[in-house]
Amino acid sequence: MPTPGIGELVIIALLILLLFGFKKLPDAARSLGKSARVFKSEVNEMKEEDRAREEAKKARESGTITSAGTPVRDDVTHRQGDALIDETKPRTDNTSGPVV
Repeated sequence: MPTPGIGELVIIALLILLLFGFKKLPDAARSLGKSARVFKSEVNEMKEEDRAREEAKKARESGTITSAGTPVRDDVTHRQGDALIDETKPRTDNTSGPVV
């Protein structure tokens, strides 16, 4: 597959400038950068949650204490931020129950 040369890249850049205009390009680039940062932070947050869940699972299996210094309980299934969520108690945040 041939790669585009300098002439083709210049034509593509001019087409982009004509389509979006000179004033909208900085805003579009800024918006794209913000979106990339948000996406990256969400991916990192999901990785951290997965790591914490695996650590808690291993600690539960071995009966040890988690890295936060709290004893592992079998009725606690996951973390939300710094709070442990106890799945044996009814939820009061209006997210449980049938969908209306």
